[in-house]
Amino acid sequence: MNDISSFPQTMMTGMVDGRDQGLDHEQNMRKIYQWINELTSPETRETALLELSKMREKVEQLAPMLWHSFGTIAVLLQEIVGVYHAIDPATLTPNQSNRVCNALALLQCVASHPDTRQFFLQAHIPLFLYPFLSTKSANRSFEYLRLTSLGVIGALVKTDENEVITFLLQTEIVPLCLEIMDGGSELSKTVATFILQKILVDNQGLDYICATYDRFCNVALTLDKMVHRLAEKDYSNPGRLLKHIVRCYLRLSDNCRAKEALRQCLPEQLKDTTFAPDLKEDQTTKRWLVQLRKNLEEPGPRTSTLG
Repeated sequence: MNDISSFPQTMMTGMVDGRDQGLDHEQNMRKIYQWINELTSPETRETALLELSKMREKVEQLAPMLWHSFGTIAVLLQEIVGVYHAIDPATLTPNQSNRVCNALALLQCVASHPDTRQFFLQAHIPLFLYPFLSTKSANRSFEYLRLTSLGVIGALVKTDENEVITFLLQTEIVPLCLEIMDGGSELSKTVATFILQKILVDNQGLDYICATYDRFCNVALTLDKMVHRLAEKDYSNPGRLLKHIVRCYLRLSDNCRAKEALRQCLPEQLKDTTFAPDLKEDQTTKRWLVQLRKNLEEPGPRTSTLG
């Protein structure tokens, strides 16, 4: 079991941000180390997961503390693998879901931190989350699990690092996101579309999507269905999701072959005023949409079809 004295003294400084000024620094740090130690014990793990997940945005160096403490990452992965049996058949309970979501929240902390992100990728930890992303149950326990897992991947792509995209493109993240964009909840759709957007913004990601007809077609068909559903006003906040969809289309139009295809398959709702009320206050998305239409109107060099 870890002991406070085993951690470098340099890690004892600068740990807590301004929101913790009301707490005694040393006492607060002892609580953090105590909870990390308690992760190793099955009797105290659930409470420790909950308390540490509450601190992930308050303690600046929590990610390195988690990563470099003995056995902690193994414990978090054990929590994840331990509920695989509840995926199929779908028997996941709310308590199991909450507990795993707390473990995932700590992994998101590790994925977000610049000092631990590369270790996180090198250990292929995102792959442990993919079984949760592939679940289809609409039960709230499964939805929380999918959404929290998407949050971990979202934290990775938010950094705009080429290494992250390189890693993700070697996995099944694109088809998993497309499935969620097609059949997930509104919030899950939004996060999954954001992940796809971040992949497309990277040159490597754009080339990957446009390398074959099947990949482009799967993305285009999914985006098309999402636009049609948005036009039916079935969402509480259509503008938020529409913003990511338009950005995906705009980025696809940067590829010559994809641009030619989009001239034929861009949804009519993005060509008329269907979404004008939703974009009334969103100047950024309005600008992207204008640029998208302009890109598709511009003549381009004759190119072969996607494939």
